[in-house]
Amino acid sequence: MAEEVKEIPAAQMLAAVSQVGTAPPAVNIPARQPSPLCLPPQDPTTEEGTLPYPRSPRLSRKAKQPATLSREALSRHLEELQAERSGTEAHLQSLKKRSDDLSRSAEAMKQQIGERFEIMRQALQREEQAAVDWVEQDRREASGRLNRVLKDWTQHLNQVQKNIVCAKRALEQAGKEGPQEYTGDLSCRKKEDAAQEGIKMSEGRFQRLLKALRNISKDLQAQLQRRNFLLDSVAVQIDRQACNRHIALGRDQRLMYFTSEPRAGPELPLQFDRVCCALGSVGMATGRHYWEVDVGCCSAWAVGATYACIERKGVEKGAKLGRNRHSWCVELREGRLSAWHNDHHVACRVGGRKPLRRVGVLLDYQRGRLAFHDARTMKQLQEFSAVLTPVFDRMHHQFMEPVFPAFRFFRPDAGQLGPSHMEVCDLHL
Repeated sequence: MAEEVKEIPAAQMLAAVSQVGTAPPAVNIPARQPSPLCLPPQDPTTEEGTLPYPRSPRLSRKAKQPATLSREALSRHLEELQAERSGTEAHLQSLKKRSDDLSRSAEAMKQQIGERFEIMRQALQREEQAAVDWVEQDRREASGRLNRVLKDWTQHLNQVQKNIVCAKRALEQAGKEGPQEYTGDLSCRKKEDAAQEGIKMSEGRFQRLLKALRNISKDLQAQLQRRNFLLDSVAVQIDRQACNRHIALGRDQRLMYFTSEPRAGPELPLQFDRVCCALGSVGMATGRHYWEVDVGCCSAWAVGATYACIERKGVEKGAKLGRNRHSWCVELREGRLSAWHNDHHVACRVGGRKPLRRVGVLLDYQRGRLAFHDARTMKQLQEFSAVLTPVFDRMHHQFMEPVFPAFRFFRPDAGQLGPSHMEVCDLHL
């Protein structure tokens, strides 16, 4: 009869070792055929092998070492590396070619820009030469008139001197021979002074020329600056979901009318319920953007920009443009133009006698700059940036959220005729 085999679990063996501190007693376990219910013995050096005790870190490191590659595998790996090197070299060549193309394209652009400005410089030079030639012609004509006057006065002076000589001789002769009647003409009429207007240049025409050149210079500078802004022009449309009910929109969503009767419809979550405000439909979170608003047919308005977190309900400062930290604006109210942010304001002045009809807004998101201009003269009305007047106690040198164009209607004056409306301009170069 076969000897009975006594099996001791591994957990029990480890427990005995930890308690006694010595190895467990040896047990005679004869070799036997593997049972179908038992797993076959595994090689302890393989990663998949299961040991009755935790594997040491040294054995784990040995098990993770990569296996030795065959010659065929090394050949395939070398071919892959060579193919990768060829692809990388081709990509580098493509990048270098692209760099050369960009350089040539930039040089061509510079040449075209230089040609356009050269045309303008030549036109200005021709106008300058024409103005200088006119001044020179006017000088010659005035010099000719002056020379004729000088010649006439020189002849008069010579005649006076001759009469003086004759008068002296007659006086000497009368002293020697006694009083005698002198038959010569010693009369000398007093010559009237030359007309001063006849020897002046055209001062009036010159002053008119200077004024015209000054206006042309201002207009040219304004047009050049506006052209630079128009390169970053953006099409702004009004968000119907955010408009107050007293604002009606045109079909293109750029024209806004103030209506005394609110439009029908359910109240929307993003809608301004008490303050008559409207927002642009798209926020701007990068780059430079420029848009203009025609306010010529509105007597009381505000144009600005805001974060989307501006309050939409109620009439508190959090829902009014420029009365909180989330919005900036310029506004015309009771005939006074002012710039607002964080419930602080400064007065704005418009150059010239003409009223402000179009407001230009320039947003430079990366630089944290928001500037308002008179779009006709390009005079800056107000700039919000990191370096500004200390009136605004918190200026943003970096915007933290997308910025939306913003508009506000104040109730029109009683004497204003026609509807009060604003329109986002369709800008073209």
